[in-house]
Amino acid sequence: MTTRYRVCFVCTGNICRSPIAESVFRARIAEDGLDGLVEIDSAGTGGWHEGDGADPRTIAVLHAGGYPTAHTARQFRASWFARRDLVIALDAGHLRELRRLAPTPEDAAKVRLLRSYSCRTGPASDPADLDVPDPYYGGFAGFEECLEMIETACDGLLEAVRAEVTSGAPGPAEPRPGLHHPHHKESA
Repeated sequence: MTTRYRVCFVCTGNICRSPIAESVFRARIAEDGLDGLVEIDSAGTGGWHEGDGADPRTIAVLHAGGYPTAHTARQFRASWFARRDLVIALDAGHLRELRRLAPTPEDAAKVRLLRSYSCRTGPASDPADLDVPDPYYGGFAGFEECLEMIETACDGLLEAVRAEVTSGAPGPAEPRPGLHHPHHKESA
C-alpha cells in the first residue's frame, strides 16, 4: 500500500477560508485522478469554532461553485506535523503562527502560503501580498473573491503536488512559478 501525500489547509477558525480551500483542492485532486494518492483536510489556528460547521456563507459559495460542503471545524495541533507533508497557510499571520508551532525546522519547512502557488499574483516581496483575505466580517462578495483566489492558487498547488506524488521523492511540494492550469468551470 502506498503512503498518501497529506495536505492540510489552515486559516483562523476553520469555518471560512480553509474549508473552501479543502473543498476546492479535493475537487482538483479528484478531477486529476490523484484522490487515491492525496489526503486533504483543514483546520484553524484557533479552537473557538471546534465542532461547528462551516460559516453559512462558505457553504453558499461552495454550493454555488459546485463543491462539496460537508465540514466540521477543528484546531491544528503541533503533533499533526508528523502526519502532514504540506501545511498550507491562508495568510502571512497563519504562516508565522504555524512555523512557530512546528516542533522541528523540517516541520516548519512544510508550511507554505497558498497563494505562493498562484501564477497570477506576480512577484511579491512581502508575504502579506499573498494573503487570502478573511471574508468573515464582510458580505457574500468577500466569500466569492476568496473562492476565486483559492481556485486560482489551487491550480498551481495541484501542479506542485502532482509533481511530488508522481516523482516519489518525499518533501513538501514547492511552488513552481510560471505554471498555471486554468480552472475549467463546467457550464450549467
